[in-house]
Amino acid sequence: ESEARRYYFGIVAKYGMQVQALLNKVKNLDIQIICSLHGPVLKENLAHYLNLYDLWSRYESEVDGVAIFFTSVYGHTKEAAYLIKQKLILNGTPKVVIYDLARSPMDTCVAAAFTYSKIVFATTTYNMTIFPFMNAFIDHLVERKFQNKEIALIENGSWAPVAAKVMQDKLAPLKNMTIVEPTVRLLSALDEKSIVQIDQLAKTLSADYHNRRNLTLDKRGEIDLKALYKIGYGLYVVTCHDGKKDNGLIVNTVTQLTDNPLKAAVTINKLCYSHEVIKKSGLLNVNTLNTDTPFSIFQKFGFVSGRNQNKFVESQLIRSDNGLVVLPQYINSFLSLRVDEYVDVGTHGIFICTVTESKIINNVDTMTYAYYQAHVKPKPNTAQKKGYVCIICGYIYEGEVLPEDFICPICKHGASDFEKIK
Repeated sequence: ESEARRYYFGIVAKYGMQVQALLNKVKNLDIQIICSLHGPVLKENLAHYLNLYDLWSRYESEVDGVAIFFTSVYGHTKEAAYLIKQKLILNGTPKVVIYDLARSPMDTCVAAAFTYSKIVFATTTYNMTIFPFMNAFIDHLVERKFQNKEIALIENGSWAPVAAKVMQDKLAPLKNMTIVEPTVRLLSALDEKSIVQIDQLAKTLSADYHNRRNLTLDKRGEIDLKALYKIGYGLYVVTCHDGKKDNGLIVNTVTQLTDNPLKAAVTINKLCYSHEVIKKSGLLNVNTLNTDTPFSIFQKFGFVSGRNQNKFVESQLIRSDNGLVVLPQYINSFLSLRVDEYVDVGTHGIFICTVTESKIINNVDTMTYAYYQAHVKPKPNTAQKKGYVCIICGYIYEGEVLPEDFICPICKHGASDFEKIK
């Protein structure tokens, strides 16, 4: 697996769009062997590798964690890099790796940068630019269309440090790159001010992880009223348990009803397996998705049924006090609910619930329906096709007339969510 990853990001990473097109062409084939021009020949566990190629070519991070890359002349930048590593681990960051660019193989470093969700660049000012190994490293990333990362910068310089600006300028053309503040500045060596900056930066980078770690440790079922402020006309993953396995689905109707007692309502389509499960169990969690959520989450929880597929195959799952799953990524808050009443409204059921636990995970904006439509959902390929397209998932119904009672076979939405192809 490491060889496949190293080859892919070393040679193929630039061509993610072409890889996606290829994967789409072969998705219905019975593949027995993968003979990659750039990578090992694969004969076993092909579904796993195809999933990785899909993930890599969509430029999604494989590991939720922090990778630190540094160069150091006299050892002071190295000291800062290892200090932030230590603080990230103490703050609950689950995965932290560190690489000395002057001593680590370049292909290993490039693969690691694509693999991790958050990146720290630490380097020195050198002839009014940056140290050559860091300069070459960032050039490799830019050439391969590096994107979708949170970036933190640590610069060092004796009298005129410019490394942070140079790095930021080199990364500026890349897509979906978020610079995490503060930028740390060393004047030759660590001092009281730069140590405070590293502490602040570590807290910001690890805020999500710190909150999740507290969730796994604290089982008192606390109520954070601010978690309910995140509710809007958004998109949520509702999780439940059928007695044998966990399940989850996408919903778009969650409403706070009262604040004393604290109650919320969740509306779920009766066709969905989770509707059946929650009616029996009386328990559910609402995970409020944020704007970092990739389309793959909507595919996983919105386009397949938990009746015949396990949507949670991870070995380690985070659970709230009621025993149900809390998503480890892409949420800004969650609510644990206990069903008090059920209202039948025809095609859907409304679960009126008491909030038993709620927590803020981060302050990333809530994923709204409008944001999903504009920025997340891929544009359907309607070229040379006549019929109707589902505005939710992109499914195309080919025909002159769309039946009034038609249900999308992918996302289960009705005819009202289809538009005529123009």
